[in-house]
Parts: sequence; C-alpha cells; structure tokens
Amino acid sequence: MSRDLGTACGGINDSKKLMEKQREGLFDRIMATALAVGVGIMDHDVVDRDNILQATLAAMKQAVEQLATAPDFLLIDGISTVPLPLPQRTIKQGDSRSISIAAASIIAKVTRDRMMVEYDRLYPGYGLAGHKGYGSQAHLEAIARLGPSPIHRTTFRGVREYVRSGE
Repeated sequence: MSRDLGTACGGINDSKKLMEKQREGLFDRIMATALAVGVGIMDHDVVDRDNILQATLAAMKQAVEQLATAPDFLLIDGISTVPLPLPQRTIKQGDSRSISIAAASIIAKVTRDRMMVEYDRLYPGYGLAGHKGYGSQAHLEAIARLGPSPIHRTTFRGVREYVRSGE
C-alpha cells in the first residue's frame, strides 16, 4: 500500500503496523461505513483437527457467507484461495498492499483481541488479555504452570507437551 493511499483512506493499514488504539478506532469506522462486514470464527477444535490453514480458509468462507451484500470478487491475503465459487485473487502481503484486505485484517484482529479479553475473564492466570494468546514467554510459562485451558490448541508446540492423557 502506498503511503498516500493509506493516508487517503484515513489511516487504514496492515493491522500489525497499527497501535491497539488506532485499530479500535478504525474498527468502529469500518463497521459504520463498510457496505458489508462478515466475521468467520473457527474454534480450537477445528484448528487441532484440520490445521491452522484449513481453519483459516473455513473462517474466511464463513465471513464471506455472512455478508449482507454478495461480493463479485474476493481479494485474499496470502496464496490460498477460499473454497467458494467466486472469482478471487490472492495477494502476498495483501494487508500491506490493499485497503480492503487491510480493513479486513483490522476487523479480524480487533475481534480476536476482544475475544481474548473475554477469555481472560473465563480462564484467569494465562494473561490472555495482555498477550492475546500469542506464544509469549509469559503465556508459555502459564501453560506449563496451569496446564492448557479448554480453549488452547492442543496440537501446538508449547501446549501439547502439557496435555494430560485422557484429555
């Protein structure tokens, strides 16, 4: 994405390049002005069963199917197409090159971060509100100390080592 394009579109950029407060403000603006927004969510069981790529593609398909207005064309961040009979274009590093993909990355990240804050209330001790579920040292130490929570992806390194037999 060019600097001018990001500026012209009110600061929308790759969600990883924005501060949390910026993402939150852009989330509200995108939700208020977008023609349609869909959010797909796959839980930890789907990730463990199918793998993270397949779960991600299933979530993207779910998000498209939720749109109030059917799209004519999909721009996809990455190299894998979504399993839908729609024309599509994959774009490597798309969240840095397309305003539409950047906006979707903001919606996805803010939604996920808000879920992690709620999970932090349900599963205290893991620090989910702070590290948002990323494999930080504090998160890995909490898993080692407490064992995996019911939402942890048990096939992931750093978690699977602490799964008790029969779980």
